[in-house]
Amino acid sequence: MAGAIACGAGGAGPGFRAVLTVLHVAYPLAPVDPDAVGGVEQVLFHLEQGLAMRGCRTIVVGREDSRVCGTLIGVPIVPPPYDEATIATVRQRSAEAIRTALEGWAIDLVHMHGFDFNTYLPPPDVPVLATLHCPSAWYAPSALHPARRGIWLNAVSARQNAELQPNSRLLGFVENGAPAELFTARHARRAFALLLGRIAPDKGVREALLAARAADMPLLVAGELYPYPEHQRYFTTEIAPLLDVKRRYIGPVGFRRKRRLLAAARCVLIPSLVPETSSLVLRESFAAGTPVIAFRKGAVVDAIACGRTGFLVDTVDDMAAAMRRASELDGNACRQVAREHFSLERMVEGYLELYQRVLQLSTATEYSREAAL
Repeated sequence: MAGAIACGAGGAGPGFRAVLTVLHVAYPLAPVDPDAVGGVEQVLFHLEQGLAMRGCRTIVVGREDSRVCGTLIGVPIVPPPYDEATIATVRQRSAEAIRTALEGWAIDLVHMHGFDFNTYLPPPDVPVLATLHCPSAWYAPSALHPARRGIWLNAVSARQNAELQPNSRLLGFVENGAPAELFTARHARRAFALLLGRIAPDKGVREALLAARAADMPLLVAGELYPYPEHQRYFTTEIAPLLDVKRRYIGPVGFRRKRRLLAAARCVLIPSLVPETSSLVLRESFAAGTPVIAFRKGAVVDAIACGRTGFLVDTVDDMAAAMRRASELDGNACRQVAREHFSLERMVEGYLELYQRVLQLSTATEYSREAAL
């Protein structure tokens, strides 16, 4: 992207040292890892790695089993159930880890990634960028419209950015990227559909199973079933009765197995019943040359070229009909979109530009405060 700066370039812009030092703060209950269940943790893994490769000093506050390129300040793992008292304790430990990082390093900027970031903010003398990875309903109003100075926000898609307006703290959006080069392995296409995601009501797993039955197509459902009572009840009452020899739940999968499944699948289903802010699954599917069939909700509407890289549908019956037509689509068109619009390089450069804006805005604010005094 034009105007992007390099991490190690001294004098690149106001507020930048010779080496940019970024403190990433992850959601404390999930590990930062390419094999993580959550897309947010996978995105953070690749972003932190990309920044480190560009010469940035990166420090991560995250669960103690996280994998990072830079320095990890670990937050202890806590077992479920995640009741209010447990979550409050974990958030307090995150806040303590942030203070440890600020005492040990000259941090230029804190980049926060959890939907609950407003509950463990750093002291007000350090600039903060909070990425809104999740739907706006997940955030407290005080997180979306912070009263405190020095806190800036970014969306992860153009559609999410538009939906969050007006918001004076929102600096635009950076599309999530996927490591397209890691999905280039070719496998013979097989006649099954694939669903990757949490086993939860909002993800539309039941609808995908119904569509697969109507299309008479095998479906593999891969994802984490968390120990939340609502999720367990959903699986027992809504999902399990629809599973059979052709429609199977295979549990969570790591990166290597996911890559093989994406390369072999006829199509990938994104049946989310709530608007997606982005979709890492879509980006990985395109990188593997696999078309996506999704309900017409959220940012996937802008990402899918209907009839070229996938289909946008409105009902279960429409999804079943699209599944039957998936073999008509050209995987090379999907790969081209992944390379041109959803690359990791594009994402990393986008965040470097945002970091520069945050530091410039913070510097301008400090000058204004000094002038007022």
